[in-house]
Amino acid sequence: MSAHKAVAVSLALLGAAFLASAALAEGTGLIAATPAELKWTPAPSVGPGVMISVIEGDLKKPEPFTMRLMLPANTKVGVHTHPVTERVTVISGTFYFATGDSFDAAKAKAYHPGDTLIIPVGTPMYAATQKQETVLQLHGTGPWGITYLNPADDPRNSKQ
Repeated sequence: MSAHKAVAVSLALLGAAFLASAALAEGTGLIAATPAELKWTPAPSVGPGVMISVIEGDLKKPEPFTMRLMLPANTKVGVHTHPVTERVTVISGTFYFATGDSFDAAKAKAYHPGDTLIIPVGTPMYAATQKQETVLQLHGTGPWGITYLNPADDPRNSKQ
């Protein structure tokens, strides 16, 4: 192969590699936020006073999501399931959690900052906080949702 042809082939390969890397980077922008920069909104499906901050993704779409939940002190989340596997990390506070078809506070285990739970799709579960606000980070692949086993436990059904 001539030197001229070798240079042309090398430039073509370099150009193709550049275009491929540019295409890969497109749509994968950096997401970075400090806790103070998070935008919080009410999460009525979880309970009164509970706040949510969606960091990544659209919870209604079949795509990766990352969110934080802020649960006030003395919050109780009735027995419910989710249509996705949830990966939960406790950021602050103490999170009381158990699986099962009926709420039994005595069976709930305390999880502390840094503790992680991976909860398979459809697992009946319940949770609570006690004396302090608790912040959780959840991630998975949507669409995310919450279904209460007992409709009376669903805060969206309460009459305010």
